[in-house]
Amino acid sequence: MKVLVTGAAGFIGSHLSEMLLADGASVVLVDDLSTGKLSNIAHLLAPGICEFHQVDIRDKSALEPCFAGVDRVFHLAGRADIVPSIDDPETYFSVNVQGTLNVLQAARAHGVGRLVYAASSSCYGIPDCYPTPETAPIAPEYPYALTKAMGEELVLHWGKVYRLPVVSLRLFNVYGPRSRTAGAYGAVFGVFLAQKLRGQPYTVVGDGEQTRDFTYVTDVARAFKMAAASDLCSQVMNVGSGGHYSVNRLIALLGGDTVTIPKRPGEPDCTFADTTKIERLLGWHAEVPLEQGVATMLERLDDWQDAPLWTPKTIEGATKSWFDNLGDKHE
Repeated sequence: MKVLVTGAAGFIGSHLSEMLLADGASVVLVDDLSTGKLSNIAHLLAPGICEFHQVDIRDKSALEPCFAGVDRVFHLAGRADIVPSIDDPETYFSVNVQGTLNVLQAARAHGVGRLVYAASSSCYGIPDCYPTPETAPIAPEYPYALTKAMGEELVLHWGKVYRLPVVSLRLFNVYGPRSRTAGAYGAVFGVFLAQKLRGQPYTVVGDGEQTRDFTYVTDVARAFKMAAASDLCSQVMNVGSGGHYSVNRLIALLGGDTVTIPKRPGEPDCTFADTTKIERLLGWHAEVPLEQGVATMLERLDDWQDAPLWTPKTIEGATKSWFDNLGDKHE
C-alpha cells in the first residue's frame, strides 16, 4: 500500500506517518514546512524508507506528481489558530480551501482509492448540545473554523459528484508530543508547558471551569488509520476522548500557580464530542487517559525550550483583533 500524508511534518501528521510506516506502508510525506518541522520526520527520512516532498498544497503543478501510484491520501495540511485567521483570512482561504481543492483534484486525477480529511470541531461554534453529535448545526465563529468547514464541504462534494471515497474526521482538542511550539498564541498545552518550563504562572481564561475534550494524538492518528482501512464513504465522524476536562483539572495535573486573563468572545465553555458514530462504524475509541497523556508531556518538557513565553500582557496584544472583531456580537 502506498499512502500520501499532507502536513506530514506537522503535529498529527508526523505521528500518523510513523504509524503507517510501522504497518509496512510506503509513505509519501508532503509538507511545505511553513509550520511543520523537518525535525518531526527526520527519523523517518534517515533510513530512506519514505520519500519527502517540500511542496505547498496551493502549488498544483508541484503537488500533482506526488500522487503518482498512491492508494490512500490523508489530508492534514492546513493553517490553524484563531487570531491569524482573523488577521489574514485570505491566506487561510487559499490554504484550507483552495489547497484542499488541489488535493482533491490530484487524488481524482491519479485514481486514489480513499481520502481521509482532517476536519475541525470548531465548525460547531458554540454548540447547543453536549456531547455534540455530527448532526449539530455548523456555525463557525472565525475564519479558521469557516475555512476548515468549507474544506470539508469540498471533500464531501467530491465524494458525491466524482465518487471519490472520502471520510472526514472532526478532531477535538488534540494534544501530545510535537504539538506546535512556535508562532501565534494558540493551544492551551503549548502555552502552559512553556510557562511551566520557565517557572511562570499559567494564564487561565476566566475561572478555569471551562472544559475541553482533550484527545491524545496517537488516538487521533489511529482513527485516521482505521478510517482509511474501512469501506466507509462520505461519512463525517467526531474524534474525541469520550470525556471533557476542566482547565483547572489540567492545571492540577501540571502543578503550579495561575493568573487570570479575560474570557474570549466566540469560545465555547465546553467542547465534548459525541463519539457514538465512530465507535459504531469503526469500533474506534480513545485509549489514552488525560492523566497518562499529561504525564508523557511532562516527561518531554524540554521540547518546549524554544516555545514563546506568553504573559497576560503579550496575550492581550496578541488577541486584540479577536476582541475587536468578535467582541460586540457576544456582549
